[in-house]
Amino acid sequence: MQKVGFIGIGNMGWPMAANVAKAGYPLTVFDTDPQRSEQFVSDQTGDGRSNVNSVSAIHGLASCDVIVTMLPTGKIVSDALTQGGDDSLAARLTKGAIIVDMSSSEPTGTRDLAAKLAKHEVILIDAPVSGGVPRALAGTLSIMIGADDAPALELVTPLLQAMGDRLFITGGLGCGHAMKALNNYVAATCYTATAEAMLIGEKFGLDLTTMVDIMNVSTARNFFTDIVMKDHVIGEKYATGFAVGLLAKDVKIAADLSEAVGLPLPVLQLVTERWALARDTLGGQRDNSEAIVAWKETAER
Repeated sequence: MQKVGFIGIGNMGWPMAANVAKAGYPLTVFDTDPQRSEQFVSDQTGDGRSNVNSVSAIHGLASCDVIVTMLPTGKIVSDALTQGGDDSLAARLTKGAIIVDMSSSEPTGTRDLAAKLAKHEVILIDAPVSGGVPRALAGTLSIMIGADDAPALELVTPLLQAMGDRLFITGGLGCGHAMKALNNYVAATCYTATAEAMLIGEKFGLDLTTMVDIMNVSTARNFFTDIVMKDHVIGEKYATGFAVGLLAKDVKIAADLSEAVGLPLPVLQLVTERWALARDTLGGQRDNSEAIVAWKETAER
């Protein structure tokens, strides 16, 4: 089995890396918080596995055959791999090593990164995910794959299957990241419209729970009416595990992509502005389901 390095043990990275370990891959993890890496190793080895270890410096991943990145932005991914020139991780990896970027990165930046990695004969595949923390824990994520190197993709497919049960080959390099951004734009639009309808309905005198029940058996049904609104919004749990800043970032990626292909679109621009407002009002680390609070505050001023 390939030796796997996993960079980024956050809310999503932790369960994803745990499923890689459960599949039996020799796994080395790195996180900018060393205590988090050590806790991860302790948790995994506590289950009787001895195939997991951590490193305190990113260079410690240089002996890995495959590097998985699960980080907040494409720039952070690029910096983690290429900063340091001849002393960078990319320069230290064995020729033919494969990077699998599972972050929500900018698709044009992904292609730029691939060119940098190619100078070191390192291959890049983009494979962002959808499904949130619950499906990351269950190993049932949807994975959107962009790749130019078919043999490399074939090599890492079993690894991806350890983390997801729905693998979609979306096209060439960068297409996975493009699909992820566009998916999250549609999701963000559904939340925006649902939240605004709930704010109007509540102001008029409608019961929010009844509203959501009706939407869920009508044409307005969507992921948020079905999964999020009752527990996390009406119940004020606000704990889906996905930060408002990350969703705002993904919608902005979609907006930038629309500009790049020459199709600036008004709904996308408006949704981008709405999520930027939520992020700036609440702070980027707050849960995305709490965006309705920011919009209510600003509407009532």
